[in-house]
Amino acid sequence: MLATAPALPLSLVLALAARRLRGALRARGGSASVQFAIAIPVFLLLVFGLIEIAMILFVNSLMEGGLREAARFGITGFDPDGQTRTERILQIVGLQTQGLVDMEQVGIDFLVYPSFNDIGQPEPFADDNGNGSYDAGEAYTDVNGNGTWDADMGAAGLGGPGDIVLYTLTYDWDPLTGVLDPVLGGADGLITLRASIVVRNEPFGSQAAAGAGT
Repeated sequence: MLATAPALPLSLVLALAARRLRGALRARGGSASVQFAIAIPVFLLLVFGLIEIAMILFVNSLMEGGLREAARFGITGFDPDGQTRTERILQIVGLQTQGLVDMEQVGIDFLVYPSFNDIGQPEPFADDNGNGSYDAGEAYTDVNGNGTWDADMGAAGLGGPGDIVLYTLTYDWDPLTGVLDPVLGGADGLITLRASIVVRNEPFGSQAAAGAGT
């Protein structure tokens, strides 16, 4: 006959099983803690990055909307009492951006062009040496009348009746967390936001003359 091993007491079997179960759970718990410690920084980086991107898009959208409303006023040529057109335009932008844009730090430019096709184009010049760029001494057409050749022929100002005007608004946005600084931020950690719109001024001079003649 074959000898058989004596049966272990049930209490001992249960104790061994419980010990093995506790060991497995402890090992699994430690592994989960490590995984959590690795995942949580990535998760937080993603969340804060999404918040930053959402804020940038929101503020840029407000700037575009504010500039559009300001341009609607600017094309009329109207000068309100106690304000210049530029001051009123900036005031409109400030109201439309809901206090998220510091109007003391904002930059706004107005450039007047002869036509829509001339926007961003250089002043015409005689390319005597054929190198494709303007060189000192070459003849040129001073479109904007500032006495020098310019790579952009736009003349500073809000223009007159019927003029084509490019409005450009810039603002250095200070991120909430700095998460996107390595990707989008400059040396100072600020992100430059820009909005622009091109409009044609109304013929406000001729309208006033027509009204005076009726």
